[in-house]
Order: sequence, then C-alpha cells, then structure tokens
Amino acid sequence: MTEAHGPDATPAPIVVLGIVPTDPPFRVVEIHGNVAGTAHDITDVIRLAHQAGLTHVDLDDPAVVRWVGGGKYKWAH
Repeated sequence: MTEAHGPDATPAPIVVLGIVPTDPPFRVVEIHGNVAGTAHDITDVIRLAHQAGLTHVDLDDPAVVRWVGGGKYKWAH
C-alpha cells in the first residue's frame, strides 16, 4: 500500500503504480490504499474507480489520482 508524503499530506484516493513489464504490460491500481485491480489503459483506471464507488475521476487532478512511474499515457517501457 502507498502512503502520502509529508505530515499534512492527504493521499490521493487513486494511486496508479508503475508499469509491470509483462506481455501485455499493466499497472496496478490502488483505491483508498487497497489493491483494486490491474489496468492496461486509462479506461481501466476509470472502470476500477467506478466499481469502487468513486464517481468523480479527474485523471489530471493530483488530489484524485497519483501516477507512479509515469503519467496517464505511459503504459509500456
């Protein structure tokens, strides 16, 4: 599970972890600190968020999504 940085930091509810270099590559998605599933693209991130009950998913808002190891368009090494 990921954590916020700094004493006053509020963690983003969605964290998209770095690329897992398999065929096809994917990224693990955490929602509220729990693994929600894997994503192969941004559509999967939105789907996982909706399944977890999040309705407002602004992929560009760092208060909503934290991208680890590359932004929303990075899905391969």
